[in-house]
Amino acid sequence: MPETPSPESRPPHETGLDTVAVAAADPEREQPWSTLGLTADEYARIREILGRRPTSSELAMYSVMWSEHCSYKSSKVHLKQFSEIPQETRAGRMLAGIGENAGVIDIGQGYAVTFKVESHNHPSYVEPHQGAATGVGGIVRDILAMGARPVAVMDPLRFGPLHEPDTHRVLPGIVSGVGSYGNCLGLPNIGGEAVFDPTYLGNPLVNALCVGVLRHEDLHLAKATGAGNQVVLYGARTGGDGIGGASILASETFDATKPSKRPAVQVGDPFMEKLLIECTLELFAAGVVAGIQDFGAAGISCATSELAAAGDGGMHVELDRVPLRDSSLAPEEILMSESQERMMAVVEPADVERFLEICAKWDVEATVVGEVTGEGRLVIDWHGQTVVDVDPRTVAHDGPVYERPYARPDSQDALQADGAEALPRPTTPEELRETLLRLVASPNLCDKSWITDQYDRYVRGNTVLSQPSDSGMVRIDDETGLGVALSTDCNGRFARLDPYAGAQLALAESYRNVSTGGATPVAISDCLNFGSPEDPAVMWQLAEACRGLKDACLELGVPVTGGNVSLYNQTGDTAILPTPVVAVLGVIDDVARRTPTGFGRAGDRVLLLGESREELSGSEWAHVVHGHLGGLPPRVDLAAERALSEVLVGSAALLTSAHDVSDGGLAQTLVESALRHHVGVEVALGGVHEDVFVALFGESAARAVVTVDPADEEALVAAAREAGVPVTAIGTTGGSTVSVAGAFDVPLDELHQAWVATLPLALG
Repeated sequence: MPETPSPESRPPHETGLDTVAVAAADPEREQPWSTLGLTADEYARIREILGRRPTSSELAMYSVMWSEHCSYKSSKVHLKQFSEIPQETRAGRMLAGIGENAGVIDIGQGYAVTFKVESHNHPSYVEPHQGAATGVGGIVRDILAMGARPVAVMDPLRFGPLHEPDTHRVLPGIVSGVGSYGNCLGLPNIGGEAVFDPTYLGNPLVNALCVGVLRHEDLHLAKATGAGNQVVLYGARTGGDGIGGASILASETFDATKPSKRPAVQVGDPFMEKLLIECTLELFAAGVVAGIQDFGAAGISCATSELAAAGDGGMHVELDRVPLRDSSLAPEEILMSESQERMMAVVEPADVERFLEICAKWDVEATVVGEVTGEGRLVIDWHGQTVVDVDPRTVAHDGPVYERPYARPDSQDALQADGAEALPRPTTPEELRETLLRLVASPNLCDKSWITDQYDRYVRGNTVLSQPSDSGMVRIDDETGLGVALSTDCNGRFARLDPYAGAQLALAESYRNVSTGGATPVAISDCLNFGSPEDPAVMWQLAEACRGLKDACLELGVPVTGGNVSLYNQTGDTAILPTPVVAVLGVIDDVARRTPTGFGRAGDRVLLLGESREELSGSEWAHVVHGHLGGLPPRVDLAAERALSEVLVGSAALLTSAHDVSDGGLAQTLVESALRHHVGVEVALGGVHEDVFVALFGESAARAVVTVDPADEEALVAAAREAGVPVTAIGTTGGSTVSVAGAFDVPLDELHQAWVATLPLALG
């Protein structure tokens, strides 16, 4: 039993317990609702719900649960359209979706996969290593809470310019946090992104994805049912780290004048999390878990209110039973603490002894802190006195919903009119060669091994594809070879030019990346990163992005299984590029038949699938060479994306490699494919576009470069044409250069040197 703090040891502002009885008798006491991030209207609404002022503990609960980070109060009105998307997928059905800890997809053979991507942006700026590490830990527990064994992670990252001192401060810490936490858990990091742009300076994005595997019968949900069932808190002790952490920190724009908005960042312990994972999986196997919830943002406030609200609606908790690392914590601090590596389970009385035995076996502390009731109230006592008495639904689900004003900004027309067509272009072979080398070495296109080498990509032995492949892929079943592939993508520049199309292009690229590996895309999760919702222009971006994703999912036949919204990503008046990161999950029947990304041998025929147009606005060329952002992004053609996917998956047996065409255009695709196994290529691009510069650096979507044995070329061409996918034979693999007729002939050694040098030179 934890040590009980004496009144003398408590902070001065906590002397004299604020109970429900005191709150009823003392209605006019001043309360720090504004400091906790509530508005005057929200505070008034809480008083209306309770019929009195809240106690300090109730105020703490409502403040964190009604924060932007936890309640999605500014985005709910736009997210609800995702429910219009059919839940059936091309490969199976969704077993759990939006509203659960993570979405669960049936992938056949009795297996299901759960995956989700979330953000830990602001904490990672304040304390890069711990902010990123606990972001990984939190998403892993979301997956674990569904009854699944976590099997892999991914990390979409965004930073300010590579040369900036603050990027040098945050990037190494964020990468070490992601790497060390995942490595200690024994989870392979199979993919992600590292993108640099000035708008992320002062507000990096740290999005984390986890995927887990379970049998259908192992699915668990977060609900507290059955009066008399016991509520057990297990895992790490509760401390003062992260009090109000992500929930409040991520709910307001960074402002150095408001230290109250910079609470302590959570501190992670991956070794404790590893024990928690194995302990929880054994608890599931023993059949002693009736309901479960992980602890993430909002801590005990979240776990108790969400479990109770999703179940019979009643729970009684003895808060003084909670094991503490800091005996001086007041009840409201315990409720707000976001200390890591904790779970809460609902257990039938007959199973409690066995539950505690399993926890003891794994050296995981477990304490019965309450029980489920049938009274429809969440009641929390502290040393025999009631400090919380609320309807849990008002805390967890019935928070404020804002229809914030949104409007297309007047500046959007001028932005879109300022296209890249008028920018000076390279025309001579020497200029084209120089442009190629400059782009290959640019921060967004260069080799990311400095980052990915800090991650273990192959632990557990089931990794089939990982960085720098288009997608990550893991084996699910050893006997059949059943596997899943995952990709995350977003081009924030495209979303800035047109947020509707930009969100669709993010989905399209992830969808394409999964397909190039030979997997059929079946579902998505998203992490919608935007600036302040109090800015109508930002809300317009968010609304358009949600509309774009919904329309794209309907056309592509993939549901949204869940995700995350991260707002207030701006420093002062500078908002980040709208960054709707989209993760796509694909299924492959046998990973042995996957398609590799790079050229594997000489003598293969090289073909370009898809149509190339003059689409340079928002491109890496415009960004790197001219520092330009304007015009319209590449045209979205979802029917073409779906047809391309069907060719890539349906003809996988013919392909010796496949690589999507995206950032940097066809030139970057050829370079990356050649450098993968140091196999050169000789191409002629007259059939791609009449302008060799456009053919090389344009970024039209719905394209991929594939290779086939010469004997299979005719069959692939026939399959592409039958599907309505344009196909152009452009060359042959072999040699030690990337050679483009009429443009350049660059040795692979020179390309490799340019490609790999950038991050090590900048970061040491």
